[in-house]
Amino acid sequence: MTNLHVAIVGAGIGGLTAALALEAAGHRVSLIERRTGFSEVGAGLQLSPNASRVLIGLGLGNALRRAATEPPSVTVRALGTARVIGGVKLGAAARERFGAPYYVIHRADLQTLLLDAVRARAGIRLLMGRDVVALAEGQDGASLTLESGQGTKTEELPADLMVGADGVRSRLRQHLDAQPLRSLGQAAWRAILPREAAPPELQGDETGLWLGRGRHVVHYPISGGTQINVVAVVPEKLGSEGWGQLGEPAIVRAQFRDAAPALTALLGVPDSWLVWSLVDRRPARPMARGRIALIGDAAHPVLPFLAQGAALAIEDAAVLAQGLRGGDIAACLDAYAASRSARSRRVRNAARANGRTYHAGAIMGFARNLVMRRLGPSGMSERYAWLYGWTPDGTA
Repeated sequence: MTNLHVAIVGAGIGGLTAALALEAAGHRVSLIERRTGFSEVGAGLQLSPNASRVLIGLGLGNALRRAATEPPSVTVRALGTARVIGGVKLGAAARERFGAPYYVIHRADLQTLLLDAVRARAGIRLLMGRDVVALAEGQDGASLTLESGQGTKTEELPADLMVGADGVRSRLRQHLDAQPLRSLGQAAWRAILPREAAPPELQGDETGLWLGRGRHVVHYPISGGTQINVVAVVPEKLGSEGWGQLGEPAIVRAQFRDAAPALTALLGVPDSWLVWSLVDRRPARPMARGRIALIGDAAHPVLPFLAQGAALAIEDAAVLAQGLRGGDIAACLDAYAASRSARSRRVRNAARANGRTYHAGAIMGFARNLVMRRLGPSGMSERYAWLYGWTPDGTA
């Protein structure tokens, strides 16, 4: 296949990674972002070995080591009593077992190092403040109509291939599959606090996971260990179409008034919270067709109970770039969609199962705790070998 001009819509984690992977494969890339700038919205995220190995393969290993934190383990506690239920071994053990590190990182830090790499590549053109308002496909190529300046300017961008990396509310997806969004009746509250402001017993390097009926809390250090990222998932009666709305601290604290003292103290520190209403959507069928391919949440939204949203997008980017090395475009995209379908379905199902397990009531929670204790931290880590051991060639 000759070198292609690929237009990627969306400069989030998946879109930035796709730009780097496609450029490294010899293609010319136009990366289109409707925002005029990047912000720190999004707090922290987790990069399991299946994702970190892709980024390291793109030459970002040193930058990741400087920006990310590598937790030695996950400690799982009962939300109401702080009793340790179980854990997951990470750190050096995960690196040795899965061949790549398990990182936690501030989303803004990851975005910055990806952007720095994109701007250093001569084969990538970054177009900010452009909104895609139309697209057209033909046998010989495709074209995007871009709008900027609050609708005062339009331009046509011809391309050989279009990639939708524009999230769960993807506009490009509408040209393949217009399945509606569905509210889950839950919201994720996110905040960042100085590490020294946390209760002393929660200032360690490990990731903390607190499980309770209908709700849970995750926290881990980011920004070189100077800050702690906190995510609390709670029931929500009315969802919001907004993304990252400001939340009233008293509301989330009220959801955990019966929590263990250390967790109550942790949640009492932040005076600013951002709230995401959790939504879901069936995977796009197909994920790719003709001259359009979808990656990440645009293709297959995954619930945040397995920390795989960013990781799946990064995987998609690597597989798409690897598959565009031979044959015609339509055949390559068909192969890409087929190769990602089973993988994304398994991850989505595992995330759903985790959500039920995390928020279990007394009987199911008792069984969950027995399983965690029996497996131990090493066994829990091994339970995810199919996930963390993934490589771009499809092996684990």
